[in-house]
Amino acid sequence: MAHFAQLNNKNIVERVLTVNDNDALTESEGIIFLQSLYGPNEDWKQTSYNTYGGVHKLGGTPLRKNFAGVGYIYDRDRDAFYEPKPYPSWTLNEDTCLWGAPVAYPDDGNLYEWNETDQQWEEVT
Repeated sequence: MAHFAQLNNKNIVERVLTVNDNDALTESEGIIFLQSLYGPNEDWKQTSYNTYGGVHKLGGTPLRKNFAGVGYIYDRDRDAFYEPKPYPSWTLNEDTCLWGAPVAYPDDGNLYEWNETDQQWEEVT
């Protein structure tokens, strides 16, 4: 099974569909298959369910940095999927295409949420 993200004209993921291996074994075959169902002008990119932060969790070859989700951005220059920017102060890690806070997440086992106003992590109680 392969997963494909449908992009709108702003490179935002509109939906993610699964294509059976019987219908397509390559990305180009998957795109042709999906365009036959949804229209020839639809823009599709393959995405890997097992890829996160540029690493394939089963040891395979990572594909496009992250598994695409609805609302994700496809960056053509990076050939990568990433989430919309969660906070103005966060920056995109070029290696992982994951957003990071300006202050490291505490490593004490507790749950925290980001406070953008104070630029710090606050423990959730």
